[in-house]
Amino acid sequence: MKRIFLLSLIAALVLVIPLSGWNPFRISPAPQSSAEEFTEYLDQRIPELMDLYKIPGSSLALVQDGRLVWTAAYGYSNLERQERLTPDTPMRVQSISKSLTAWAILKLAEEGQLQLDAPVHSTLKSWSMPDSPLDSRQITIRQLLSHTSGLPLGDVFTLYTPGGPMPTLQEKLTEEVHPIRKPGEAFSYSNTGYNLLELVIEEVTGQPFSDYMAREILQPLGMAHATFDLSGDMVDRISTGYTIKGEPVPAYVYPEKASGGLIGTASDIAAFCIAGMEGNPKEQQVLSANSIKALYTPAARDIGVYGLVFDGYGLGHYIENLPGGLTAISHGGQGSGIMTHYHSVPESGDGLVILTNSQRSWPFIAALLGDWGAWRGFSPIGMEAILWGEVVLWGITGLLWWAIFALTYRLLHQCLLGNRFLIGSVKAFPRVSLVQAGVGVLLLSGLFWAYNQKYLFLTSVFPRASEGLGVALFSLAVLLLAMALFPKEAKAIKD
Repeated sequence: MKRIFLLSLIAALVLVIPLSGWNPFRISPAPQSSAEEFTEYLDQRIPELMDLYKIPGSSLALVQDGRLVWTAAYGYSNLERQERLTPDTPMRVQSISKSLTAWAILKLAEEGQLQLDAPVHSTLKSWSMPDSPLDSRQITIRQLLSHTSGLPLGDVFTLYTPGGPMPTLQEKLTEEVHPIRKPGEAFSYSNTGYNLLELVIEEVTGQPFSDYMAREILQPLGMAHATFDLSGDMVDRISTGYTIKGEPVPAYVYPEKASGGLIGTASDIAAFCIAGMEGNPKEQQVLSANSIKALYTPAARDIGVYGLVFDGYGLGHYIENLPGGLTAISHGGQGSGIMTHYHSVPESGDGLVILTNSQRSWPFIAALLGDWGAWRGFSPIGMEAILWGEVVLWGITGLLWWAIFALTYRLLHQCLLGNRFLIGSVKAFPRVSLVQAGVGVLLLSGLFWAYNQKYLFLTSVFPRASEGLGVALFSLAVLLLAMALFPKEAKAIKD
């Protein structure tokens, strides 16, 4: 009996390995091989991963030695219309916008138009900070840049149709600028904080945020297709997004732009990465070397769950210490139907940009970053922790299936082996086990609640593994309810 259970446990764990996407026999890219060899590898690798994680479309750009060496797009920008995604298809890049907003703030600081350590309210004229139990008037611009202002995440679920009615930036800020922590106390990721910086830029420059960013940041950096203004024919050209459940998300806008409103291509984000690299031509630089260094210097080192993959947060950039003493800077973006990421190593001139139109993409992004890191000698990349987390979840799923097998064997033993056709007796029907029934109902209730949530961290980071775990938990719940109807010890009824 013990041997059967041991073999079944091993079988359950082995069977979930292919589901995890981990393949120990896969051929990895050769370290330090040519860019041509690596991109040929990606041409095979990317479609496989997209199929595995059910990602409709992805667009990528590769930077080497401080220049763009490759860009490509795979899959569809709109599945329903079967429209192919191309390298020129505009895509939302979500929170990558924060890195660009940080550049604009540092530019204004360089020009003496604002002070990073001054209270933010001192730069505002047309709008006043709302009253709050935690004094929001103590918040500084630097704290907004580093997510240490204590402001909340903000509303990320309400979407608006381009050109349709929506609140003003000031109205949304009045609603959301209410600190949940003491300013400067700790890192707390906040879209609201960056949206407040949007108002700062408009008040200091006297220009609409989109106009200032286009003229002073995007165009000088060579981001030819990038814009913060989704309007005109771009509404029809922008890629459709797809949720974790595969539901399409048409083009949308927010009242705020600084935290997640940038639209562009992978090559646009690559141009931005190049601008921050060492040795970049002066005529392309918006900021001085000292300001760029400030962006890449940790302002917060204890960054909560983000600390599992990064070593700190600077001003608009995540910071990671790589093997060999190099430093990587990066930022990701996540919105309704969208996931994006860029990783850059300014000292070596390397960078990788990954844009996708699916919320199922974190393992996909992590796998490609791992390939890139192995190729350039940066391994391990912190984001690869997502892949290990996925394997752990599949391992837990395997253990659950082993438990289901064991319990099913017990259930069959209790209610079938007592059949008179087998051993000449019949089991009596039992009292319902309240413990088993209660656990089963709790599991089903929890799964129903999770399925109906707009966002869950676990399902967002591990979409496939979460689905596998959900199926196993559902099966276990049904089995427990079935077992509750049968006795642990039954009285035999004689013929």
